[in-house]
Amino acid sequence: MTTKILGISAFYHDSAAAIIIDGEIIAAAQEERFSRKKHDPEFPAQAILFCLKEANCCISDLDSIIFYDKPLLKFERLLETYFAYAPRGIRSFIRAMPIWLKEKLYLKSVLRRELRLVADLDRKAKLPQLLFSEHHLSHAGSAFFPSPYTDAAVLCLDGVGEWATSSAWQGENDQLKPLWEIQFPHSLGLLYSAFTYYAGFKVNSGEYKLMGLAPFGEPKYVDDIFKDLIDVKEDGSFVLDMSYFDFAVGSTMTNSKFHQLFDGEPRTGESDISQKEMDLARSIQVVTEEIVLKIVHYLSTLTTSRNLCLAGGVALNCVANGRILREGPFDNVWIQPAAGDAGGALGAALVAWHHYYAGKKHTNEQTVDRHEDTDARQKENQTNESNDNCRGKQRPTMENFQSDLMQGAYLGPSFTNDEVSQILKDKNLPFTQLSDDVLYKQMAQLLDDGNVIGWFQGRMEFGPRALGNRSILGDARNQKMQSVMNLKIKYRESFRPFAPIVLAEDVSEYFKHQGDSPYMLIVADIKDKLKLPVADGLEGIEKLNQARSTLPAITHVDNTARLQTVHQDTNPKLHQLLNSFKERTQSSVLINTSFNVRGEPPVCTPEDAINCFLNTEMDYLVMENIVLSKAEQPESAIIEAKQNQFELD
Repeated sequence: MTTKILGISAFYHDSAAAIIIDGEIIAAAQEERFSRKKHDPEFPAQAILFCLKEANCCISDLDSIIFYDKPLLKFERLLETYFAYAPRGIRSFIRAMPIWLKEKLYLKSVLRRELRLVADLDRKAKLPQLLFSEHHLSHAGSAFFPSPYTDAAVLCLDGVGEWATSSAWQGENDQLKPLWEIQFPHSLGLLYSAFTYYAGFKVNSGEYKLMGLAPFGEPKYVDDIFKDLIDVKEDGSFVLDMSYFDFAVGSTMTNSKFHQLFDGEPRTGESDISQKEMDLARSIQVVTEEIVLKIVHYLSTLTTSRNLCLAGGVALNCVANGRILREGPFDNVWIQPAAGDAGGALGAALVAWHHYYAGKKHTNEQTVDRHEDTDARQKENQTNESNDNCRGKQRPTMENFQSDLMQGAYLGPSFTNDEVSQILKDKNLPFTQLSDDVLYKQMAQLLDDGNVIGWFQGRMEFGPRALGNRSILGDARNQKMQSVMNLKIKYRESFRPFAPIVLAEDVSEYFKHQGDSPYMLIVADIKDKLKLPVADGLEGIEKLNQARSTLPAITHVDNTARLQTVHQDTNPKLHQLLNSFKERTQSSVLINTSFNVRGEPPVCTPEDAINCFLNTEMDYLVMENIVLSKAEQPESAIIEAKQNQFELD
């Protein structure tokens, strides 16, 4: 008998579904990829259907369905908070109550109704048992159970779950035990989101923009933040001065007292970004890093484990992660690639397996043995050992990711050459199908010539990062590539940096980093030998005009990059493309950005990829072994795609 568990996160942001069988991760995906609504919070019906299809089962075959948090605890927090701040926030209370009383308070019934609709079952049909995990336990489960470790300290930092905003856990074999937590309204994630809001970006989606803006500024407000907004103890615990914030009971993150402290109202969404926003971004980034480092150092005193696992929205702060890796007390660090709420669906399923069913912690060896023969497994191990020796790993590292259970985070839908070609034939779009050896050499040449390529391969990534299967690629050596891709393809702010992909075995040739970084969750310095002299005295966006290294398109203004190491075992196609590019150019680094335009989620299907390709100034689209050239596409198809996009907007 096997145990099949479906995990669900929904109704806040980044709804998702994940399915596991006997502890093995079978599939996981965010609803936004199917609905095409970025950060879609609705019930993940399409993601659930995909997961069931991938597991070759239906809802009635499941043993359990588990939701990623406990709504009654969240409602308790809501009521206690409103009572504590009364009469302030009465308008917010009046707006919130009808929604809670109609649906959220009876979430079990809502979930059963939605699941019956998905499965096309009548009201009398029996559903699998419905379980609920606490929000931060789901985060902790997503961090520890797929990790390569049998013991680890686990740290979860986000906005808020039910009550917890920060929590620490001890993971040992098949169990997670709580160590401490900090409760709402005192939240490092909400503090960062307050500055996101004040700088004119969207909360729960624009935090990474604030992080990207930080290197353009100076940390001139750090003292003000520590003096007025947050009191931080030596162990990293903290208390916010809530008189500056409105998020506890209001409809905005900050209030007039906050605005007075920083001399003005929040920036409006599409207005010009000033030096002030850059300095604020840099300041809150510095504050966040210092607090996280204090927490991590204190956490190390509570455990004998030398391994650290991270999850929660703050774990997507790649700059802070880099400092944890370099300056923290732990020998090894592993970060859940879907660290936000989407990953809670997976974490909840794993919590059910280990805590409810007393299941054993799955191992990568078991997963490989299901899918590969023994000879291939032995050959893979020899290759990995050789690569590890070549890289000369030193502590601390992101090593052993190959023994984690995330399968490179490639857990979404995939499509065959036949499926892709049929779609193109139906659309009357010209294409060429190439063999592998021709494909990689030809694409390497096109990239070397300055072309931008949409790269659509294998299973879609789970989590917010494009990891090489739903990506747009370009030459990192090309100084114009950042502005070209930002303004002509991504249609986004010019300051936004692009991330590099690099052959795992070559990472130390280009970056001050040892070990693996497969999930694009670490920022590292560019090697000194690659740096170029730059002019002094430049401020703000002026810094963008300077080539700072021989890889200018991926070198941020502080000489760092958010890197992803590419491994032959988890992404052989992208690995081969990088090898072909290296053979041609002696460089094994490319730009990798998500396959989407501003305001849209990354593409999921070939139809999504085709629409994005036709709507932008991308030069080529590669889907599996099939290649489309923009120059060969009918003008009528391009016009139609742009009209359809306009109607959708």
